[in-house]
Amino acid sequence: MGEQQAAWRPWAQVRETHASAVIFLGDHVVKVKKPVNLGFLDFTTREARLAVCRNEVELNRRLAPDVYEGVADVLGPDGKPCEHLVVMRRLPEERRLATMVRAGEPVDAHVRQIARTLASMHGRARHGPQIDAQGARPALRSRWAESFEQVRALRDAALDRGTLDEIERLALRFLDGRDRLFDSRIAGRRVVDGHGDLLADDIFCLDDGPRILDCLEFDERLRFVDGLDDAAFLAMDLERLGAPRLAELFLHWYAEFSGDPSPPSLWHHYVAYRAFVRAKVACLRHWQGDPDAGWQARDLAGLALRHLEAGAVTLVLVGGLPGTGKSTLAAAVADRSGFTVLNSDRVRKELAGIAPEQPAPAPFGEGIYGEDWTERTYRELLARAEALLRHGESVVLDASWTGAAHRTAAADVARRAFADVVELRCTALPQVGTERLARRERGVSDADQAIAAAMAARTAPWPGAVEIDTSAGRDQALDRALRAIHARWTTTPWRFRRPRMEPG
Repeated sequence: MGEQQAAWRPWAQVRETHASAVIFLGDHVVKVKKPVNLGFLDFTTREARLAVCRNEVELNRRLAPDVYEGVADVLGPDGKPCEHLVVMRRLPEERRLATMVRAGEPVDAHVRQIARTLASMHGRARHGPQIDAQGARPALRSRWAESFEQVRALRDAALDRGTLDEIERLALRFLDGRDRLFDSRIAGRRVVDGHGDLLADDIFCLDDGPRILDCLEFDERLRFVDGLDDAAFLAMDLERLGAPRLAELFLHWYAEFSGDPSPPSLWHHYVAYRAFVRAKVACLRHWQGDPDAGWQARDLAGLALRHLEAGAVTLVLVGGLPGTGKSTLAAAVADRSGFTVLNSDRVRKELAGIAPEQPAPAPFGEGIYGEDWTERTYRELLARAEALLRHGESVVLDASWTGAAHRTAAADVARRAFADVVELRCTALPQVGTERLARRERGVSDADQAIAAAMAARTAPWPGAVEIDTSAGRDQALDRALRAIHARWTTTPWRFRRPRMEPG
């Protein structure tokens, strides 16, 4: 009997989720749906459970056709079906992606193939007006709102009210300013009939390629998502498992294989959304009595909050007199943060029909540096910035910002675009600035020491700016600037760099 029991235990196992019981039997797995109504799903009738079992098999055969074998009926004493089971081929536990990540096994090649497989499925997926509608800003806002409502409806949601309120504020603020971004995603056919529930525990890394299981089958609206939103679920789960570098790599690979040039803010927003969805599910399990679900909900909510903070669309003003290193700092901030940099000298010459590197020197306040040209340059600079902000692109504006009116206009742009503002004023020791101007070849900037002195005499006070002394060198100045930008964040989830998209 002892030998039989020892052999029996691994042969048959039962695991439960909030909506299903999964039974492992030898070389097979069967799944039975619980007769529950959780608000976002209703399996209380046998007919509903049969329909969702059939959907599960059909949909999951897109990514694992040799795993999902079909639907089996359970017959009652009268010989009629009384329940229904999804029947699957059992896969080796040790090849679960989550298991391999926890064990510290090398999985980069597997994750890259998963990204390629998912991008390929999205490329073949259904499109259409009904699917597109679920990728629009109002639909995503509604899903966030429903999740907040469902969590707040629980007697004990396990989440701190302040954390929940801040997640709601940041999520809805991002959405409210981003109509153009989501419209462009729909126009670019980025909204697809996807997977909807991409968890590392449901992906198996086999020698002949990944098997991706358990897509969301009970509500197709929740499966009609932006492809990046679909991929972000797995990125969130990898980060939750303690592999943030792998999470970021996965999204880079997905962007590469799908040709998706989305802004960093959207990556963060979708990861946050997926983290909060899992936090909601953990809250439900906590409410059902799961002793571990409470801390899991809090951990996932913290992950969501960190990404919402990091994904807040931001307008960074980098100003200062000629020779203070503002253009060098602006470029470094943009490169490190994945932001777009706009340079006032380039915009000014473009408006004048002059090549950026072509010198166009003139005395202070004359030529293309006259007051009218300066006003025109700032209007164009801010118009371009607002368009980018509304598409979810954080922007660094490299200009002198010596006038208070221009800074006020920039703040107005940020307010209209639901973006944060960070103001950085570059300074340098007088001898350092003089040496820089003496060494600099005329090109994009035509300023010399005389112009710098004239500008200094007319510079309005800038009390809201963080002062960045660039005298000690680029690295120290960059570190201080990044700390000023990131001061709004709990932590930095990723050291994000925008993926390089190759033409074609």
